[in-house]
Amino acid sequence: MRIGIDVGGTNTDAVLMDGQQIIASTKTPTTPNVSDGIIAALKNLVADSGVDVATLDGVMIGTTHFTNAVVERRRLQTTACIRLGLPATVCLPPMVDWPDDLREVVGGHYYMAHGGHEFDGREISAFEPAEIRQFAEDIGRRGINAIAISSVFSPVNVSFEERAAAIVREVLPDAHITLSSTIGRIGLLERENAAIMNACLRELAIKTVGGFKAALAELKITAPFYISQNDGTLMNADFATDHPVLTFASGPTNSMRGAAFLSGLKDAIVIDVGGTTTDVGVLQHGFPRVAALAVSIGGVRTNFRMPDTLSIGLGGGSLVVLDPLKVGPQSVGYEITSKALVFGGDVLTTTDIAVAGGKADVGDAAKVAHIDKALISAVEDRIEEMVNIAVDRMKTSAALVPVVVVGGGSILIQRQVSGASEIIKPGHFAVANAIGAAIAQIGGETDRIFSLAEMTREKALELAKQEASDRAVAAGADARSIEIVEVEEVPLAYLPGNATRIMVKAVGDLAAGR
Repeated sequence: MRIGIDVGGTNTDAVLMDGQQIIASTKTPTTPNVSDGIIAALKNLVADSGVDVATLDGVMIGTTHFTNAVVERRRLQTTACIRLGLPATVCLPPMVDWPDDLREVVGGHYYMAHGGHEFDGREISAFEPAEIRQFAEDIGRRGINAIAISSVFSPVNVSFEERAAAIVREVLPDAHITLSSTIGRIGLLERENAAIMNACLRELAIKTVGGFKAALAELKITAPFYISQNDGTLMNADFATDHPVLTFASGPTNSMRGAAFLSGLKDAIVIDVGGTTTDVGVLQHGFPRVAALAVSIGGVRTNFRMPDTLSIGLGGGSLVVLDPLKVGPQSVGYEITSKALVFGGDVLTTTDIAVAGGKADVGDAAKVAHIDKALISAVEDRIEEMVNIAVDRMKTSAALVPVVVVGGGSILIQRQVSGASEIIKPGHFAVANAIGAAIAQIGGETDRIFSLAEMTREKALELAKQEASDRAVAAGADARSIEIVEVEEVPLAYLPGNATRIMVKAVGDLAAGR
């Protein structure tokens, strides 16, 4: 028995599942304090289902806490970055491409040290322990407790980052340290950015995960709980405390995984319509397609795994402006039940249009009976146009593909979608996001450059697969259930030594007792 929870900008959804069977579900308004909404959803779910909480095997939570903290520039910890790479990389120091306001919030402290490696593992310069110790002592004098350590090509050779971390821990035993090699991919600046963002969120992660534990304890739920990641897999609570950035974009990912489960499709376009936004993504082999380019979070370029999704300002709570006609991106959000016309409010929303057009049965239809049919048709035309453009931008060919529509706001999708071979709106579509969290597996990933002049291609693949599998097990997966679901090879003709970049993703079921 599992409980899946997904916290959105408008609603907090929860679902109880017994294996592949959906027992009960609930949808409650998201609260300003996200934990309060989670507690309310859990109470409703337990009351509706009558489940004995002692029989639960796990609780899976998808949260927007950490994404919101970066976007809002709030609750971020002052952070120092140590980069190993001198005499290289001097021209572009850490945080060089950050927005000024965000750099100011986290302090902008950085230190440049000798070290780093070439793509094939050769040292750029020798590691200097005394240099790192001096930096750590200065960080301590500044009262900084969050530290990110990055090294050139550390995904190829992590030894310098690990040696630097060991010295920092000797000087600052209570410091929260993030190694860039555990977060991002090959590119130095983007990987370093992700590590700094992770470090500045560590204190918030400890408080947030502690709050979730307290909420579960209040309801006497003793089952372990997990946080959903942005690649459609889970991490245990302790791993989430160390790696909060891996939750970014977990909401759309949960919806896509839920859509795959509910529809039975492994390859499709997914349209997830919430109360505030519509997220369009692509399913490949049952998992979201990963973004190939650097992804910007709060104005900062990062390169850790992120789903390739397109978000548009269309949702059930989107405002409809009449002159000139405009739909979204502003939304009443979680206040829809008090502000929309059908609920007695005074704001015209897309939900009001859907009810007035006879496409949905929500609230009091009499309160929108006065809306002109021409306006209804015009708004529906605009919604159709917005969705068609979004789907077209996410497709990689002109071939027709199945489209799965999920989310509580999917009542807005009533017309044919251009480029769709069929439109599927499965049962329980409104809580697909919570279902995606509940069914998620544990994942691990590696991204390394190998020199095939030194080893065979088969050996390189074997090493990459083993590393991805080991990371999945470390995150809480049962080693016996590990499956390699994605392998990507990119020959690097511009590098010597017959170099090739290998990216591998492994997933597995939750380990018993984890």
